[in-house]
Amino acid sequence: MEELTAVRRQAIAALADAGVPSPGVDADLLLCHVLGISRSELKLRQMRGDAFDPAYRQQFTELVAARRTRIPLQHLTGVAHFRYLELKVGPGVFIPRPETETVVQQGIDYLHAQGIDNPRCIDLCSGSGAIAAALASEVPGSSVWAVELSEQAIGYTRANCQPHQVNVLHQDASQLPAELHGTMDLVISNPPYIPPNAIPREAEVREHDPQMALYGLGEDGLQIPRAITAQAMALLRPGGYYVMEHAEVQRESAAAMLREAGFTHVAGHEDLSGRARATSGYAPQ
Repeated sequence: MEELTAVRRQAIAALADAGVPSPGVDADLLLCHVLGISRSELKLRQMRGDAFDPAYRQQFTELVAARRTRIPLQHLTGVAHFRYLELKVGPGVFIPRPETETVVQQGIDYLHAQGIDNPRCIDLCSGSGAIAAALASEVPGSSVWAVELSEQAIGYTRANCQPHQVNVLHQDASQLPAELHGTMDLVISNPPYIPPNAIPREAEVREHDPQMALYGLGEDGLQIPRAITAQAMALLRPGGYYVMEHAEVQRESAAAMLREAGFTHVAGHEDLSGRARATSGYAPQ
């Protein structure tokens, strides 16, 4: 019978050979998924020199082979981790990224600084619902909306948001009902923003994330973000706050876009790796 450590080592080598960026982490997470255990339990079993149950061998081998073709790890496990949440994901929905966690933090910091009781927040182009679910779970008393257009993604939006009592709207995020206008304290969006000539380098993104969630249209990739930004201005109450994620190369154009839409105190924000990640502004008082 094979030792768990040997099986793990073989998987890491196979993933590294295929160019998978984090072969050790991916091998561990696939093992945990197959065995139904936590990473701490996996570590304990390795330290004890436990055997790998042959009943799981075929499933694990198939998952490693699939990951070698650069199918996203999250599509294989059906799970993505975002801030304090475990989200359901799969083909047809954009996989939430760690850098978006800092965009959410900008919004939460604003709400805390303002001391707003029972804030009203909306996540435009919600995808998996990561931003909306994070806001609803981390901001006590908040009322949160998530807006998603994609037929493929909306099921994930609902699955991830409804446990947190988020209001999910299946429609175009740039054409929301007038009754929502002027009622929001916070608008956050991670819209499609990639310019048409900027094809993502990572195979997982290029081949598996839905194009509808990636490309922002127009020469600069900001056609959809401009429509979202105009909608954000309509949704916010005077003094309300808007935060939008964008590409590093769009730092200046995103700031100009927010100013043109009428936002004040426009500021850029970097993610934990120091890259320009988001731009924010306030609705005029």
